Amino acid sequence: MNKRMLGKDGPLVGAVGLGCMSFAGFYGATNEAESHRTLARAAELGVTHLDTSNVYGAGLSESVIGSFLKSHPHRFSIATKTGIVAGPPRSFNNSKDHMRNTLEESLRRLGVEHVDLFYVHRRDQTIPIEDVAGFLADFVAEGKIGGIGFSEIAPSSLRRAAQIHPVRAVQCEYSLWTRIPELGLIQACAELGAAFVAFSPLARGMFADKIPDPAAFTERDFRRENPRFTEPNFSYNRKAVQKFINYAQDQGAPPASMALEWVLRQGDHIIAIPGTRTAKHLEQNALAGDLKLSDEQLHAIDKLLPAGFAHGFRYTDKQLVGIEQYC
Repeated sequence: MNKRMLGKDGPLVGAVGLGCMSFAGFYGATNEAESHRTLARAAELGVTHLDTSNVYGAGLSESVIGSFLKSHPHRFSIATKTGIVAGPPRSFNNSKDHMRNTLEESLRRLGVEHVDLFYVHRRDQTIPIEDVAGFLADFVAEGKIGGIGFSEIAPSSLRRAAQIHPVRAVQCEYSLWTRIPELGLIQACAELGAAFVAFSPLARGMFADKIPDPAAFTERDFRRENPRFTEPNFSYNRKAVQKFINYAQDQGAPPASMALEWVLRQGDHIIAIPGTRTAKHLEQNALAGDLKLSDEQLHAIDKLLPAGFAHGFRYTDKQLVGIEQYC
């Protein structure tokens, strides 16, 4: 698989990483054995960057990774996160003590002494981002983390944080149906030497071989109340995405691979972290690291799915809390 830098001073990782939120059952039932098979296949395919969080299943995702590493000492580049207090009620805490405590807990669950990247999952607006960057810089100096990152922040906040300490990566949803980061965030990351890490690059499963059926979503499925997966929006979205799936298949490429490669082609500093529960889907995702789309194919994709084609916003009002909006 092609490699990319995780920030200008970070490790070299596969252009396609693995989002591990699904290990905690957010997109359907799974188990530790299945997750371990997925991790083993990731190592074989060169998928070297794992993305997790302390709140994915109250630490379950981290624990699954940690139990795998005990018996399979593969070298992964691991990113985890802090800043969300699950509650109830859900809140955000970027204090130094809270972030230190959650970092120590994450390292324990993962069974490691160091992670390459530590994100602030959501901003705590009561604490200036300059102070938060300073707290994280102390963790770097202590050797507990390799670099600092932020999730779902505005370009203006990124620039303020970078004045205190280099930011290794910024994470945000980005795909053919969510293109808000093109309005300044992707550019700011390139300007500052930060990786832009695209989560949900497959539009929460829409760009798989088979479009998901909302009627089959479990109670815990994140998409169950998502505006893009509820009617009437979903019917419009399904019709548009099906045209893309048909095109990819006509071109002899898995739709997931083509959608991921489109994301990667938007910048050399972009890393995609699709999530999956199974090794089979991981294999299709990994193909994107070597798939080369022609200019003609890129033009055809943009014509099929122009910016703003999706019906509905990407989050409910409740899910939107804590995300910095800038456009």
